[in-house]
Amino acid sequence: MRVQDVIRRPLITEKSTSQRDDTNTVAFEVDRKANKVDVKRAVEAQFKVKVAEVRVASMHGKVRRQGRFEGRRPDWKKAYVRLAEGEKTIEFFEGV
Repeated sequence: MRVQDVIRRPLITEKSTSQRDDTNTVAFEVDRKANKVDVKRAVEAQFKVKVAEVRVASMHGKVRRQGRFEGRRPDWKKAYVRLAEGEKTIEFFEGV
């Protein structure tokens, strides 16, 4: 698996923002086939930081309705990446 394909997008929620400020932990949506080692390599390569710990969670897609028709969103995986002590946090909105 290529390093560029592992990380899909950053997860910017209230919980992930507070974790980033408190424990230097960043959340990402990652490829469903990626494991902890793949995520660690991808974050270190793309953002030039040292990673201390990676936790992954498989999320189940929600069932959604459009009128009388029912569909299902796809399953996805998220990863919580704790950066090493002394590393500068990753900022996603630097230019804003």
